[in-house]
Amino acid sequence: MTTHSLIYTVGITGASGAIYGVCLTQELLKLGCTVHLIITEAGWQVFKEELNWDNSDREMILKENIQKDFPGILKYHHLRDFTAPIASGSYKSKGMIIIPCSMGTLSGIANGASGNLLERTADVMIKEGRTLLLVPRETPLNAIQLENMLKLSRIGVRIVPAMPGFYHRPQSLDDLVRFMVGKVLDNLGLDHHLFRRWGD
Repeated sequence: MTTHSLIYTVGITGASGAIYGVCLTQELLKLGCTVHLIITEAGWQVFKEELNWDNSDREMILKENIQKDFPGILKYHHLRDFTAPIASGSYKSKGMIIIPCSMGTLSGIANGASGNLLERTADVMIKEGRTLLLVPRETPLNAIQLENMLKLSRIGVRIVPAMPGFYHRPQSLDDLVRFMVGKVLDNLGLDHHLFRRWGD
């Protein structure tokens, strides 16, 4: 299997923690994967607020801040582009990660809404029995949100909350981000060296 045959979809929503989604996308591209990227409008707004990126030129952000010169292939899709290949179960991919995942998006997926390309692609992952991994970032959590997570977990969706560990003795914010992204890659079965493992 070639690296470009490793195809993943990454969704970035408006939950706080956009850097998680950016870092994961970059790591997958470094590994030579093909990444289908979906960013919600709220996600673009968080890029501006948290990363200080001028989102008036989105193509520039995708090229210079995310794709860079990594060997993988980046394919960006608008939220309403239901003609995208990832909207169909006949398109082969290894799985999907929504990082960070807002509670609104989580609710839409848990209830089968398929109201946009992000939710539709997640629904495809579920119906085809492929890997779907959600990284929720919210606190505190109410009963509805917890019930939605439980509903999804019971059907095989992996819930990986944005809860970085500290046993690797992080020295910077980047260390905490890399820890979470590393945990996601672990769940995808992909090798990495983003953090020091317990016992190493």
